[in-house]
Amino acid sequence: MRVNSRIRAGQYVALLAYLVFLAFPFLWLLSTAFKSPRELGSPHPTWIPRHPTLGNFRQAFDEQPLLHAALNSLLAAAGAALVAVLIATPLAYVMARRRTALTRAATGWVVVSQTFPLVLVIIPLFLVLKNLRLIDSLAGLTLVYVVWALPFALWMLAGYVRAVPAEIEEAAAVDGAGRVRTLVSVVAPLLAPGITATALFAFVTAWNEFFFALVLLKTPEKQTLPVVLTHFIGAEGVADLGPLAAAAFLATVPSLVVFALIQRRITGGMLTGAVKN
Repeated sequence: MRVNSRIRAGQYVALLAYLVFLAFPFLWLLSTAFKSPRELGSPHPTWIPRHPTLGNFRQAFDEQPLLHAALNSLLAAAGAALVAVLIATPLAYVMARRRTALTRAATGWVVVSQTFPLVLVIIPLFLVLKNLRLIDSLAGLTLVYVVWALPFALWMLAGYVRAVPAEIEEAAAVDGAGRVRTLVSVVAPLLAPGITATALFAFVTAWNEFFFALVLLKTPEKQTLPVVLTHFIGAEGVADLGPLAAAAFLATVPSLVVFALIQRRITGGMLTGAVKN
């Protein structure tokens, strides 16, 4: 019993240490956002601001178009999540229900494609978008986000489709429903947790994405929030720390709110899809 108690205590300590490790950057960012310039320049930093101020937030909004950049990020991320799910759902259904050599090869390719570094794919994507005249446009960036999110969406949703009993589809077929009607009216409602988890993952990934937006968007009015955050860093690499922390905190809040509101559905969807895969 003592050995089990010590193991359990060790597990709790390890979990607590991991949570502290994850929370430290966000808490330090929050603390920095409310510190005055004098405190930020102090050689003895403190966790809690001695004289909290909203000046950093006001300065951040005055210096950079944060709201407009956030709207650009929202349009690109929401559009990518919606299109990725619409494309991935029927494809994942086919991959899960028709286990042929082709679908198995496609599943393997989906998994392998997730290991490609961004630098490897940016040149082909740039050339394709140039031919389509979508360089420096939110539509082109959204298309890139869709392509980047599709492998994960397919992999997750295919696993979730496999969790749906085939007998349900057979019963629908007996009642006269075709493949499309079965997918839309029978299977899709059962996939709602998985679709939600996949869509939210695609949204948050696109919301936080920086590299593609930096390379593909040149017009300041079209830049997304992660790119605009870099404008708080001067040409010599010196950051305006207070406003940068305030803007970064505001950019982080939407992702945290989304996950906090729907964390159970996200966790359930991802675990079920991962187990079935």
